[in-house]
Amino acid sequence: MDDRVPRVPEQKRPGSLREPVTLRFDVLGPVRARRGEQPLATGSPQQRALLAALLLREGRTATAAELIDALWGDEPPSQALAAVRTYASRLRKVLDPGVLVSESGGYAVRGLGEGALDLALAQDWAAEAEKAKAAGVLGRARELLNRALGLWDGEALAGVPGPYAEAQRVRLEEWRLGLLEYRLDMDLEQGCHAEAVSELTALTAAYPLRERLRELLMLALYRSGRQAEALAVYADTRRLLAEELGVDPRPGLRALQRRILQADPDLAEPSAPQAEPSAAPVRPAQLPATVPDFTGRSCFVTELSEVLAGASGDGGHGRVMAVSALAGIGGVGKTTLAVHVAHQARPAFPDGQLYVDLQGAGSRSAEPETVLGAFLRALGTADSAIPDSLEERAALYRSTLDGRRVLVLLDNAKDAAQVRPLLPGTEGCAALVTSRVRMVDLAGAHLVDLDVMSPEEALALFTKIVGGERVASERKAALDVVAACGFLPLAIRIAASRLAARRTWTVSVLAAKLADERRRLDELQAGDLAVKATFELGYGQLEPTQARAFRLLGLADGPDMSLAAAAAVLDLPLEETEDLLESLVDTSLLESAAPGRYRFHDLVRLYARACAERDEASPGERGAAMSRLLDFYLATTAQVYAIEHPRDRLVDDLEPTSYPGLRFTGGAAALDWLYTEAGPLLACVRQAAGTERLRRAVDLLWAAKDLTESGANSHQYETTARATCDATRAMGDGRAEGRARTVLSDVLLVSGRIQQAEDEARVAMALAETVHDATAVSWVANNRGLVCLHQSRFGDGKVFFDQALEGLRAAGNRPFEATALGNLSRAYLGMGNTDKAVEIARRGLAAHSEIGRSVRLANSHFALGVALTQADRHAEALTEFSDALRIFNEHRQRLWEGVTNFRIAQVHLAARRPAQAAQHAELALTLGCIGGDRMRGNVLTLLGRALAELAQADRARACWRDALTLYEQSGAPESDVVRGLLAHAAAG
Repeated sequence: MDDRVPRVPEQKRPGSLREPVTLRFDVLGPVRARRGEQPLATGSPQQRALLAALLLREGRTATAAELIDALWGDEPPSQALAAVRTYASRLRKVLDPGVLVSESGGYAVRGLGEGALDLALAQDWAAEAEKAKAAGVLGRARELLNRALGLWDGEALAGVPGPYAEAQRVRLEEWRLGLLEYRLDMDLEQGCHAEAVSELTALTAAYPLRERLRELLMLALYRSGRQAEALAVYADTRRLLAEELGVDPRPGLRALQRRILQADPDLAEPSAPQAEPSAAPVRPAQLPATVPDFTGRSCFVTELSEVLAGASGDGGHGRVMAVSALAGIGGVGKTTLAVHVAHQARPAFPDGQLYVDLQGAGSRSAEPETVLGAFLRALGTADSAIPDSLEERAALYRSTLDGRRVLVLLDNAKDAAQVRPLLPGTEGCAALVTSRVRMVDLAGAHLVDLDVMSPEEALALFTKIVGGERVASERKAALDVVAACGFLPLAIRIAASRLAARRTWTVSVLAAKLADERRRLDELQAGDLAVKATFELGYGQLEPTQARAFRLLGLADGPDMSLAAAAAVLDLPLEETEDLLESLVDTSLLESAAPGRYRFHDLVRLYARACAERDEASPGERGAAMSRLLDFYLATTAQVYAIEHPRDRLVDDLEPTSYPGLRFTGGAAALDWLYTEAGPLLACVRQAAGTERLRRAVDLLWAAKDLTESGANSHQYETTARATCDATRAMGDGRAEGRARTVLSDVLLVSGRIQQAEDEARVAMALAETVHDATAVSWVANNRGLVCLHQSRFGDGKVFFDQALEGLRAAGNRPFEATALGNLSRAYLGMGNTDKAVEIARRGLAAHSEIGRSVRLANSHFALGVALTQADRHAEALTEFSDALRIFNEHRQRLWEGVTNFRIAQVHLAARRPAQAAQHAELALTLGCIGGDRMRGNVLTLLGRALAELAQADRARACWRDALTLYEQSGAPESDVVRGLLAHAAAG
């Protein structure tokens, strides 16, 4: 890269880049000078040309003849020398003393401080980027290059006349493009394929004959799973080069096309990918703590360590991707062994260790897509970059791990199907899996069947915990204890821990307790009952307040529970709740998932519930505990909704609660809570469905609707909504069913399943009208109007929106009324009344603006932008869409960000700016959109139109073919339009 870098003065650069510089100059854009932040007058264009020539002379003296030639070339004016002297004199008066010097009849710029010239800064940062790239620190290199590129402010030396300036402009532009290509190449090395496509699409449109950009675009598209488009880029390039220059593509481009056609596996990922470096590299260390008294299992430790060594490799280079699956009954010590082996192997996996409890023994095991989302976040992937589907998440996960040496511990797996998407799939990484089932169908896995401990190992473990002195005097009693525990490690650990905590007990006392009654020996020898008997040991030693907490906390579903939610279940202050929970953690009956969060092992949870059914004096206490938890979630979620949707009356029409929720000081904290609690919250809804708490459960789901519109929890939210609809129908509660179906129609609209949304909305409206639920009637009328918009039934849509508005005005729900006005505007657009549509959209925006900044204010900006687009008022439309984008981003509504980028692309295409249109369409594809596959088809159709205008016909056809597939799958009427585009392209 160095041979392409234009050099500028190497003028005494003392100090660092951060030292203050009084006098500063810009040439990467208009030629400017300033003292601090105060602009200086640089005079006429010829005077600026003189200043630029001197700044670019590397501190050397330029003779008068050289300056005349630089400013006027072969045809200087008669008074050229006098003019040069006048320009120099004027500049000398403006600049600091001693900066512009006269020497040997010429002039020079000297004595500039470090960072005084923008081009010098760009060169310094580019040189640092080279060093960072050579050292393998790609993240730092990309950051430096972006800083250098950010110094350009349009065309270099803009408006400066003369042949010298023209030559320098060409040179600087070539260097800028080289830096861009260099950075984009690193983007692809880092796996940022989807993001790069958008930028490269715009660049290839702006520089159609630059083959390196085309090559990078082909590679980015291929790695994004868009092979047909990648090949289409080559076809477009070959045709363009032949028409414009009469040449064939260069060998590198031809070779890339051949490799894509052959599906070269080396193209799938970078040849030498590296983890994204940063000031603090993302290196997860999620392994639970290993037990200090780990005992025995030496043959298994050796066996598993040898398998992991195959992945770490000799000399630190991975040879294989190792998978070991440990199987055995609950309580046999699978997790303890796996964690111990994983900790021993940590040095061989320097890029981190991932851990998850897959909850396979419970009724609701963890969903692989949810686990992948958590893993990707732990590996440094931003939320906005995490795709929705399981397949895309798994592919991104494998790509992120490629080139890293990471150990993944998958604990308590249900079956091989749950595990497969979570395996790294690349050499140098390894996975340890624990499960109650033997995973014979997990291809390539090293299977380990873990049995109970030998009597010697069991006694050694017991002795380590209790103490050698106490055991030595009662060896026979100690053997009786471990035998009563069935030699199960978890049972032994719990029993020994109880004894160690009670110095007044003897080992014989414990042995007698284990031998007592019906429960011990038989249960400890009977599979899962052995685990239950072991838990009984710990439970029996709890204080009454601890036992109550254990029983009641086990009633709740969900992956984990926050301290505040636990306090609601127990109806205790936070401090007392935390003390109780930490004491349960000490007994191993509860786990600390993270600071302030707790979880049960799934088998312990089942045991705790059995205890609650058996031991709670009043059955009503169990229901009361779950009612408080539901109240806590509903009250807190309602406050989040109120913050996100100020003055929306929905919160006033939710079921009343008796237990209070959390209070938030700002929107960011509220959203953090909502997205963190999504799993437990939705689990609470599912659990309450089918009980007397049904109505509150439905209202909680409704108040949490932002979860699905954000795209972060869409699948889990939809599953919960369907289960809730089933429960409401089974219980015959028309009010609850109407609201549940309203919520489900929302979900289906977001995902683009319009016919299903209409079916649910129609039933919801009939139910809501029957029970006189005015809130639900207004809401579902709005949804039915949206369905009509999708079906091009604009007159029907207007009728529904009018109905919604009538109800919203009667209820005084001004924010939702403003939103419905935006939707009504789109109905008028469909009926051809653009002026009316703009007027109504402005009314909705004005109403939202009066209420204050909220996520729905973005919807009003969006609606007005759509109306202005159809009115061909493109500049105004872009302003509205830009405002909407900022607000959607602030409120984490990724799918709305995507659809807004699509609308911006529409504006650019209508304004004959196809390059910008293509860039925003690519952003929409990356983010995802409200409307699911049908909207994705719309984006691809528009992208194809933009590419066609950019003379990238083959890639345009590839987009249209993909769009047609999506339309045909969803039965969308746009299929005919795309077929027409493809037919026209083929005829052309």
